[in-house]
Amino acid sequence: MPGVVLAHAVSVRSDLPAPLGVVLVAAALALGVSFVALGALWRTSRLRGNSAGRALPTGLERAIDNPLLRGGLRALVLTVSAFVVLVALVGPSESAFSIAPYAFYVTFWVGIVPVSLLLGPVWRIVNPLRTLYSGLARITGPAPGQDGLPRLGLWPATGFLLAYAWLELVYPDRAVPRTLGVLLVAYVIVQLVAALWYGPGWFASGDCFEAYSTLLARLSPLGRRADGRLAVRSPLDGADGTPAVPGLAAFVTALIGTTAFDGVSRATWYQSSSTSDPATVTIFALVTVALVAALYAAATALSGRITRTTDTPNRYAHSLIPIVAGYAIAHYFSLLVFEGQLTWILASNPFARDGVDYFGTYADVVNLTAVSAGAIAAVQIGAIVIGHVAGVVLAHDRAVRLGTSARTARRSQYPLLAVMVAFTTGGLTLLLG
Repeated sequence: MPGVVLAHAVSVRSDLPAPLGVVLVAAALALGVSFVALGALWRTSRLRGNSAGRALPTGLERAIDNPLLRGGLRALVLTVSAFVVLVALVGPSESAFSIAPYAFYVTFWVGIVPVSLLLGPVWRIVNPLRTLYSGLARITGPAPGQDGLPRLGLWPATGFLLAYAWLELVYPDRAVPRTLGVLLVAYVIVQLVAALWYGPGWFASGDCFEAYSTLLARLSPLGRRADGRLAVRSPLDGADGTPAVPGLAAFVTALIGTTAFDGVSRATWYQSSSTSDPATVTIFALVTVALVAALYAAATALSGRITRTTDTPNRYAHSLIPIVAGYAIAHYFSLLVFEGQLTWILASNPFARDGVDYFGTYADVVNLTAVSAGAIAAVQIGAIVIGHVAGVVLAHDRAVRLGTSARTARRSQYPLLAVMVAFTTGGLTLLLG
């Protein structure tokens, strides 16, 4: 069963719908035109955050919130997760024959993006860590440190996200099933110990996967209003309602920075000039993340000086959420379409035993014609450009709300626009150049 975990099946430059230079200019112009149009037509704040949305019919809302349905989903996800860890620990030792690396790195990590964007914070509902904690908490009793949790915000999740990115993008043995299994068990233990101290709210602050899903779910058309009702809403309203908790800006810039490093590491010039030494690669990855964070921090600092507001990194961090989503779709769409097939192929014989083929798919091979290279390029371009345009809209609406005048609000957006143009052209160049 041939396969290379975490290989990108991206299109080459000749597959683009236009020359790369034309694509970059068009993308930059799209942001510029959007900015000018917003300045002329969007003079007052129009987004309503968590107060927006049309409530679902009561019957449908009750069916979605049904405890039996949610309990069944949690039990199913816990069972599947435990099975994947078991296969990693005692199943095939070669990654090409083990379902664990594909299930974790591809189906879960990449698949959580479309699921969260479409259905909302699903992982928060079915998170197996929460299921395990609910059982342990009955024995251990109240959490002694829960009063200190609000001060942590998303800082713990940022640290775990960087650790996961190092595992996925730097660590040489990341696809070795036994190694992956041990690391997953260690992650579960650390998360549960922290939750027993801080309470169930820890997972929103410390589990990087739940935090990632919840952040992306802000763009879902399905969300909770401030009154608790489940409603259909504009994704922009959902993003505008993102609470500015401590560490929010750090978390979103870490997401963008690690994804950007993934693109850098796939570039021909990097592969031909870099070393495979993990220490060197780690430094390069940290520099990439730091550069993204520094650009964003500088832009928001300038914007804050113009509008005379403070805490601008967190105030505008919500505008990066559609950029995070666009980068994730652009980078990993082809990975999910192609290598995601291996999860279902290997599920037919998870322990690689002779004569076993539960679903009749074990002899299948990856269908490399499922999506054309041109279609992949179109998705990449569209995801990045649409994500950045949405980011410009979110930042502009927030600036209008904070600024003393329409002119001041427009001036305050120049630094953020410059950074978003840089992110757009840089992201497209890394993917398609």
